[in-house]
Amino acid sequence: MDRYVTGAVIRRLRESRKMTQEELAEKIFVSGKAVSKWETGQGFPDVSLLEPLAAALNISVIELLSGEDVRNRNRASDMLRSRFYVCPVCGNVMQAIGDAVISCCGITLPPLEAEPADVAHGIRAEISEDEYCVTVDHSMTKDHYISFIAAVSDQGVQFVKLYPEGNAEARVKVSRVRRVYACCNRHGLFRIEV
Repeated sequence: MDRYVTGAVIRRLRESRKMTQEELAEKIFVSGKAVSKWETGQGFPDVSLLEPLAAALNISVIELLSGEDVRNRNRASDMLRSRFYVCPVCGNVMQAIGDAVISCCGITLPPLEAEPADVAHGIRAEISEDEYCVTVDHSMTKDHYISFIAAVSDQGVQFVKLYPEGNAEARVKVSRVRRVYACCNRHGLFRIEV
């Protein structure tokens, strides 16, 4: 773990739930003095207490470790605000439509920041009947390739996983697609508006 829960986080989360140190201590079967020590930086909770501590604070362990209390802010499920996360260890790809704490292989993943497509990562979306034929001007070697193409509409995400030494292309339904993304395994996420 590159980050461990801090006393300031515990205090902020405890106070936001209008809980005293003693009340928190009772819920996780430690003394009020232990909670006080954590909050003043004179000690840290044992790793075995992370799950009970997170449960007592009504958040996940990941949220506790990240120091962020992620709540649905009712963003009307705006699919166009979709965020993509890629694990650098195993290559898993996750997508969320709101604030999220996403982790994989023991790593908390930051959302990829999409940049406009550039010359080295040119994305084309041409209509053929009821589909977009999406192609990316990019080599597809074992070391440098486009890992996925995603088409986002206000109704959902169409996702196509690509593999090294394959073609950097995909077919997606035209229906209300507004953005197309392509993810390079070395240079990140690129997008075009359609």
